[in-house]
Amino acid sequence: MSRQSRRWVRSLVGGALVFAGITTVRARLLRWGASDDELSVIWPGDELLPAPNLTATRSVTIAAPLEEVWPWIVQIGQGRGGFYTYDWLENLVGADIHSARTVLPEFQHPGIGDDIRLAPEMALRVAEVDPPRALVLRGGTPTDEGGPPYDFTWAFTLSPRPDGSTRLVIRERYAYTRWWVALMVEPIEVISFVMTQRMLRGIKERAERTTRASGLFDA
Repeated sequence: MSRQSRRWVRSLVGGALVFAGITTVRARLLRWGASDDELSVIWPGDELLPAPNLTATRSVTIAAPLEEVWPWIVQIGQGRGGFYTYDWLENLVGADIHSARTVLPEFQHPGIGDDIRLAPEMALRVAEVDPPRALVLRGGTPTDEGGPPYDFTWAFTLSPRPDGSTRLVIRERYAYTRWWVALMVEPIEVISFVMTQRMLRGIKERAERTTRASGLFDA
């Protein structure tokens, strides 16, 4: 084999290894904390986008009954309870997010069609609400060319466990309407992973703290 051929083979193998590594990392980011069963389950909101181009399912177990977790879910949103993530990071881009440390009674009853803002000029709408089990938001980010280039659902589902704890599953689904959308969504999904895993931990911390204080759950 010539020197040039050997270089070509090394480049090809190196590229394949890099691709395999990226693919493996991507798969893990898209299912952080989720079990195999949770990946295959049809969750609330899935019927709205039956053939998505991208799905992310992330989960956490919370040592609190679902009735104690639900209030933190249902009050999310800019100008509401926030998102329990990195407020300082979101506010660098002018999102004006302030994550609540207490349950806010005025934001406990969203209705179908209500706007839940991600930022002052960006909102999703409540597509489904089933207290205290599921909240599904739907929408997309408009572009200068007009409407959103993708449809999007953001679902929060709570499931009780035999020991009294709660499983929280957050699922994102994207259905592209333009060929170039993957080039935009894939990088955003990395940011979404960072923020979602922090949101899961933020909800867990809050719900477990208030539950311990009330003496309702002895983990």
